[in-house]
Amino acid sequence: MKTITTTEALEEFCTRAASYPYVTVDTEFLRERTYYSKLCLVQLAVPGEDDDEDAVLVDPLVEGLSLEPMYRLFRNEDVVKVFHAARQDLEIFFVEADVFPTPLFDTQVAAMVCGFGDQVGYETLVRKIARAQLDKSSRFTDWSRRPLTPAQKHYAIGDVTHLRVIYEWLAAELEKSGRAKWVREELRVLTNPATYTIEPGEAWKRLKTRTNSGRFLAVARELARFREGYAQARNIPRNRVMKDDALLELASTKPRSIQELGRSRLLLREARKGEIAEGILAAVTAGTELPNDQVPKPQNGGKEKLQVNPALADLLRVLLKARCEQEKVAQKLIASAADLDALAAGKRDVAALKGWRAEVFGEDAVRLCDGKLALAAKGQHVKVIEV
Repeated sequence: MKTITTTEALEEFCTRAASYPYVTVDTEFLRERTYYSKLCLVQLAVPGEDDDEDAVLVDPLVEGLSLEPMYRLFRNEDVVKVFHAARQDLEIFFVEADVFPTPLFDTQVAAMVCGFGDQVGYETLVRKIARAQLDKSSRFTDWSRRPLTPAQKHYAIGDVTHLRVIYEWLAAELEKSGRAKWVREELRVLTNPATYTIEPGEAWKRLKTRTNSGRFLAVARELARFREGYAQARNIPRNRVMKDDALLELASTKPRSIQELGRSRLLLREARKGEIAEGILAAVTAGTELPNDQVPKPQNGGKEKLQVNPALADLLRVLLKARCEQEKVAQKLIASAADLDALAAGKRDVAALKGWRAEVFGEDAVRLCDGKLALAAKGQHVKVIEV
């Protein structure tokens, strides 16, 4: 396999790749010590069997190497860019260069549509489709260290060479089943900038709280806003500023001075002084003094108020399982437990009632809720009966 270390070599490979119908892509990165992922390696492969020529490793850590030839290839609408579980890879390219590889194909999403179960792993697809085995011994190595070992290179290149076989098999299956449009619908969210943009003011919504107190949530929101902005500006993990349990403790105790802040049981020592301490105290003050009509509402408040018919929710789960077994598609891709509860409570603004999901499950789910369908057991299968 070839390792590309110059812009000229990358330009040559990407120019050649532009003549093929698709290119497979993967990355290796680190995120333990930074807020944004640090790109350490890019793997690319075009159709072919000579991996010394048709698959390459691109080293973005080499001084002077520009990835612009690769980004031009990503923008080329004539070449499909194939990934497995693309979300983290796409976030890197969006943050680094404000680019999304299009058109995009994600083999994990496609495999779920083709009946391989929920969030099927790459290793499973390699074994079942490519009939090969992966050496995963280098999976958790430090990809920022140089030189890369032969074992690391062998592991990395396998993530794009087997992907060619998997892509071609899945693409053929989707063509036969007419489900390619299902995958395209699913992939729209992956190329939406909002998927990767974390607004500090919205960061509090990821916190797991056990209280419905609006004032507590107001302080927690301001603390989360400060933490997210501070971490983004300095490219450090948010937990290096303060961990979730410390944030929630501070939202409860509401310290108003350095002395009170020092009594925290969970706050990191570095956060008890300097800029972080000042930011925490300012956030507590902002949340505490927020007018009552501006305090946030609990995120789970709407769910708790749903009047769910438990028997109907159970029937919807049976219908979902039956439809997914019949269509050989992963249940998780169709509807979540929350979707089913919402349907059983009379809600009709759920994702399961839109697009291709409506064809597979949603339309029948509404008819079941309206008493126009019934379910019956027939052997080991569930039969849907018109009423």
